[in-house]
Amino acid sequence: MTRTLRSAEPRAPRSGGTTRDLRLALRRDLYAAGAAVLLVTAAALIGHHIQHTHHSLRVDWPPLLGSWGPHLGPGTPAAVALAAATVGYGPALAARLPWRALLVAAWGTATAWILSLALIDDWRRGVAGRLTTRHEYLQVVDRFHDVPATLRDFTRHILLESPDNWPAHVAGHPPAATLTFVLLDRIGLRGGGWAGMWCIAVGATACAAVLVAVRALAGEGLARRAAPFLVLAPAAVWMGTSADAYFAAVAAWSVALLALAVTGRRVRSGALGSGLLFGLTCYLSYGLTLFALIGAAVLLLGRGRVRTRPDLLVLLLAGAAVVPTVFTLAGFDWWEGYRLLVTRYHQGAGGVRPYGYWVWADLACTVLITGLATAAGLRRTGATLLRLRHRHRLRLRLRLRHRGQRLATRPDGPHRSGADARLALLVAAALLALLVADLSGMSKAETERIWLPFAMWLLPACAFLTRPRVWLAAQAALALLLNHLLLTGW
Repeated sequence: MTRTLRSAEPRAPRSGGTTRDLRLALRRDLYAAGAAVLLVTAAALIGHHIQHTHHSLRVDWPPLLGSWGPHLGPGTPAAVALAAATVGYGPALAARLPWRALLVAAWGTATAWILSLALIDDWRRGVAGRLTTRHEYLQVVDRFHDVPATLRDFTRHILLESPDNWPAHVAGHPPAATLTFVLLDRIGLRGGGWAGMWCIAVGATACAAVLVAVRALAGEGLARRAAPFLVLAPAAVWMGTSADAYFAAVAAWSVALLALAVTGRRVRSGALGSGLLFGLTCYLSYGLTLFALIGAAVLLLGRGRVRTRPDLLVLLLAGAAVVPTVFTLAGFDWWEGYRLLVTRYHQGAGGVRPYGYWVWADLACTVLITGLATAAGLRRTGATLLRLRHRHRLRLRLRLRHRGQRLATRPDGPHRSGADARLALLVAAALLALLVADLSGMSKAETERIWLPFAMWLLPACAFLTRPRVWLAAQAALALLLNHLLLTGW
């Protein structure tokens, strides 16, 4: 049985090179991973120095919000067993399962991975108590007894000096985030346990959404290679501890539905559904408006379908207008809320934390939530884009020299290189969105939680890697070490 599974394991992406070239590529992957380790090390050492001398970082274990506290918990055996099983059999199963079964298996395994990591801190601290602290959404559920009146009055409680000001996370997000937990409470799913399980179960679907998008845009082969890395992501350490996992899923499905629309699988329903979810995304988190950059990349990759189906854009924009229209008519002004949030952000820790440190230390946080495999995958993503640029220039030169003649390529070259290029462009768009968020100065610290939605779209870069089991083992080891050595703040 083991031999059969291994024989079904997806092959490494073809590079058309010699064994020497493959070894060189692997060596460069290790250099990229090493550079990521150095970045995290520098962020930790410099961060500890700044915090101990100036106390301006407002985190106890920079660059993460957490504290040193080695521990075991009830989730430890399950997390270790699940990691070992996924490393050992994940790539082979991802290659041979029927597609729909793979999506269900990916969601189920991701849910189990997130939950087992959360339970390392036990049920109360790891799941049930996360969304009930003084900064969180469940603190204000009782204040939404009259939802329309609360929405009309929402912006008046954002600033710290305002009467009955909102807790930090309520003030820092549009009201759709808090309303989600209000609605859970209204239907009888009250308390931190239900809220935590909602974030875990819904957040885990982000894995399936990314797979759907990658398959539609870059082919099933690359999606299957990416699947184990999406399941076993170190981001799971924080996916089970914050509402940002839920936000990540909504944003991911908005992109997935758009990918289905532009590839002709679900043109009308996909475009309309994508617009609806993107509108909801913008009312869950102000910063996730940057997902428009990822959406733009999807439209670029599907520009042929967009040209032939102008109704696609009409339905997309119509869907995107629904949620903003509902909230605006209910009395909430998104732009006013964001303007006041910027002021509130600088009234709190955001006004103290030094931009000069966090603008690069936040990238170290990204390494910790996406893992060393993603650092190597991003290196290969960059190499793919550089090859694409070189081939484009070469093609233009040959067209000028030999008009009417076709460019000669390897039999497997155009299809394979085209799929790689499409995936590389999608990942690059996610990286660009993350960098814009970084440079904005509105994401100083806590990005291990805030950037979860963007991190999910960097993980598919791991599909470019050879030796997937080794890299998966590195991903799992990082997640287990983080969760067992640190008491994370989220």
